[in-house]
Amino acid sequence: MSAWITVIGMGEDGMQGLSSHCISMIQKAEVIFAGERHHCKVQNTQAEVLDWGKGFNHALKEIEARRGKNIVVLASGDPMNFGVGSVLVRVFGKEAVNVYPAPGSFSLAASRMGWPIPEVDCLTIHGRPIENLIKYFSPGARLLILSHDGSSPEKVANLLNVKGYGKSKISVLEHLGGVKEKRIDGRAVSWNYRCAQALNTLAVECVAEADTVALSRVPGLPDEVFENDGQLTKSEVRAITIAQLRPLPGQVLWDIGAGSGSISIEWLRLGGHRKAIAIERDCKRISIMKLNAANLGTMDLVIIEGDYHCVKDDIPFSPDAIFIGGGASDISLLRSAWKALGPKGRIVINAVSIEAEQSLLALREEIGGQLSCISIKRATPIGTFSALKPMLSVTQFVGIKPS
Repeated sequence: MSAWITVIGMGEDGMQGLSSHCISMIQKAEVIFAGERHHCKVQNTQAEVLDWGKGFNHALKEIEARRGKNIVVLASGDPMNFGVGSVLVRVFGKEAVNVYPAPGSFSLAASRMGWPIPEVDCLTIHGRPIENLIKYFSPGARLLILSHDGSSPEKVANLLNVKGYGKSKISVLEHLGGVKEKRIDGRAVSWNYRCAQALNTLAVECVAEADTVALSRVPGLPDEVFENDGQLTKSEVRAITIAQLRPLPGQVLWDIGAGSGSISIEWLRLGGHRKAIAIERDCKRISIMKLNAANLGTMDLVIIEGDYHCVKDDIPFSPDAIFIGGGASDISLLRSAWKALGPKGRIVINAVSIEAEQSLLALREEIGGQLSCISIKRATPIGTFSALKPMLSVTQFVGIKPS
């Protein structure tokens, strides 16, 4: 079947900004889906006109129920950039969907700010946790952010203040590309514009306070940035562990016995549309993990409470990589995790106890793999002098599933 869904991006100028071809498709449509702000722009059509009033999932069912009809979906700007177009392609397949974009908020905002898009992080908080922005805060970083609503500018300013970026420059860009286009500039620390239009885009140039410690997205964050109950994979070991997991864009990590969530959080902070599922049975550690995810900008971390053996069949997404930091003495857990991996999947297991090391040796006898010992010493004061004090050694197993 040829494409039966046409997605048309529309700017602030409405129908006037569309090509004659797009206007013709709207006029010939049997069904039109449009948001409230686009309804008034649809003219001279006999089509059934529907909106997103009952939620996006309901709308998808409505579209499916009309499969085969000539359906036009009206969207804002570029529908493939955090927009409805990408969702429709994922749900119905690219063969079913044609997309006609208009200049999007990011391209319009970048042109107004004079920022080259390749040098900018283009982000959205529309329907997403604002805390996810945190991992992008760094001195000199430029961010373009699709707001959730008119309250977003003030919330972003407050977040910048809390994280030590109060001097950051903020521009609110409203009604981009339309006759009502407006720009408001200010600093996060003194932000007082509370009446932003619901449809706005933020441009943020991050400026750190003098005492702000910038957090890199390269694995190995300082131990002190993680809340923990004493059980924490230390910075040096964390960096080595992530390197051995070999994260690639779009890949999924299972973090079994996740504890404070440090490995999952470092994995997600790398970006690249990666996913992480943290499995932890201790409810107190789960509370700590949620706090760390919020503080470090990884609210997309999926947390599953329970024993791995009990929840393994309910874990979403097949793993590309598995890390086991808790429960390594349970050989049945190690075997089950290995079985869950697909071809070329990677497993990394850290052990500190003799019992866990014995399980790693047994696993290595069964499947092969590499064993290493990670020994770290840190300088500590001894009177007026310093000495290198060894930390608890970590035995690390790395296995790669044959293709």
